Amino acid sequence: MITFAKSPLSGKYPTSQSRYPYSNRPPVPYANDSHSHTPIEPMLDVRHLTAGYRGNCAIRDISFSLIPGQLTCLLGPNGAGKSTLIKAMLGLISASEGQILLDNKPLKQQLARVAYVPQRNNIDWDYPITVSKVVMMGRIRQTGWFRSPSRYSRELVKNALKRVEMSDYQDCPIGELSGGQQQRVFLARALVQQADVFCFDEPFNGIDQKTEGIIFEVFKELKTEKKILLVISHDFSDNLANYEQLLLINQALIAAGKQDEVLTDCNLEKAYGKRFSLVTVL
Repeated sequence: MITFAKSPLSGKYPTSQSRYPYSNRPPVPYANDSHSHTPIEPMLDVRHLTAGYRGNCAIRDISFSLIPGQLTCLLGPNGAGKSTLIKAMLGLISASEGQILLDNKPLKQQLARVAYVPQRNNIDWDYPITVSKVVMMGRIRQTGWFRSPSRYSRELVKNALKRVEMSDYQDCPIGELSGGQQQRVFLARALVQQADVFCFDEPFNGIDQKTEGIIFEVFKELKTEKKILLVISHDFSDNLANYEQLLLINQALIAAGKQDEVLTDCNLEKAYGKRFSLVTVL
């Protein structure tokens, strides 16, 4: 359970069924400038990640890559290890094996570049705090706990609330909002972190259609800003068309790629069992 009294985190490549087997993955291109050794595009690489709880393996040998300007959806049945995967990537639980690299450097050394929005049921909504203060918590890493926010931080909060259409609620207690409004507030908190990598754990659960549209619009803007976006979802509706890449897992990575490459009958049977069909959920 995440409580507002505590500081929040504000901060093998694809398998043989994917487009790029680990050993044959194309290298990241470099700029033509002979004096530059900086990749044209930064990339987040998850390599052979294995993790679990109390000695029980929840995910094993998972590898994939995320690139800027791309929206990636992480799919799989309940208990497949989707939340575990993100938590292991961010160091919230220990990984027994594997590497997570951002720009070829360990992600755990660059967590200031990451914004994480957990599931709503992991948040203490009864804590007495207003909307604007929740969003300002995204600036704790820059401001500290005991200093007043800078004018720049206050402007960021104001703009983020406007971006998710929550400006009129800035003085409302967070617990009095609807589920969709609460989700928008935490999206705003992620935005003020000015991160390069955004991870969302089931942001579309229990929200209204307006909030869904706002979230996808913000995702579109973040893509334009060349951010890296990873979203856990159970949604098999037409919304899947919003994602450039799908990752299908059930403890291990089953498939990675575009929708028509991933959501095949064979892959879905491996993930969900023989009785699963897209017809039953569309």
